[in-house]
Amino acid sequence: MKKILVTGTAGFVGYHLADLLLSEGFSVVGYDGMTDYYDVRIKERRHQMLLQNQHFLAEEGLLEDFEKLRSLAMAEEPDVIVHLAAQAGVRYSLENPRAYIDANLVGTFNVMECARELGVEHLLMASTSSVYGANEEMPFDERQKCDTPLTLYAATKKANEAMAHSYAHLWDLPTTMFRFFTVYGPWGRPDMALFKFTKGIIEGTPIDVYNRGEMYRDFTYVSDLVRAIRLLIDVPPQRPENAEDIAEFDSLSQAAPFRVVNIGNSEKVKLTDYIAAIEESVGKSAIRNDMGMQTGDVPATWAHTTLLQELTGYRPETGYREGVAKFVSWYRDYYQV
Repeated sequence: MKKILVTGTAGFVGYHLADLLLSEGFSVVGYDGMTDYYDVRIKERRHQMLLQNQHFLAEEGLLEDFEKLRSLAMAEEPDVIVHLAAQAGVRYSLENPRAYIDANLVGTFNVMECARELGVEHLLMASTSSVYGANEEMPFDERQKCDTPLTLYAATKKANEAMAHSYAHLWDLPTTMFRFFTVYGPWGRPDMALFKFTKGIIEGTPIDVYNRGEMYRDFTYVSDLVRAIRLLIDVPPQRPENAEDIAEFDSLSQAAPFRVVNIGNSEKVKLTDYIAAIEESVGKSAIRNDMGMQTGDVPATWAHTTLLQELTGYRPETGYREGVAKFVSWYRDYYQV
């Protein structure tokens, strides 16, 4: 039985990935800081569900606590590490930037050190579509330069990619970075737009709509996202013998067993249409508080996903209306409303 260490298993994406891996017969070691950035009770409930499987082990600790993280990694000796834990949220990075340095830079360095010492088969780490920053050419392609991040959150994730490339080169450590595009679905984070919109519409309170809804996002349903991660686990990058071996669509480094992969629905959806889908699922109209563009936000994201399809044969395909309906159903059940 292959063992996988997943950081952030009490988090939104980490919970769904661990659940999928366990369902496929993997042994999963979870590491999570249980920070109070949002309601810890949701995190605790996610872990409680995972712990019902005898092949799941949970350890509570911060990424910054290298000795604790290393002790767990050395004791469990995972074959693969999937690093999802991070200080999340584009907007929170404006309020508490130091949290991003501690968790996303120091914490990720600690994870890479564990992966190096263990010599894992594959290190996979989460990045974000936010690294594309001020880029305007869409759909966003993994081979584009990403030198214009608009928030510290995005900057830390771009730094993670650079750090990971150096480790892949120096230590021949097969590493895949995946860039998420607006993930949503059941058990999502309360600070995310879908959660806030659903809560506001059900309760009849105003929802803040930035840029008056004139924004586009590549909404990616969480089950599709973790399925893509699961399939990427089986495709560790290999250091190319020469540049001519790299396919035109591939982001594989010429100097390291390192690759960046977009995970998105490859569909650009207008925010107003997304809100309309929530209204339809809830059965009520939103009270909108139309606002200007928020600092650090971008008007549109849209993923080029050819590389993901070529590597895994898989393409996320859950439509946003279907995904929204599933979330609203979960929300009503969880909060009994």
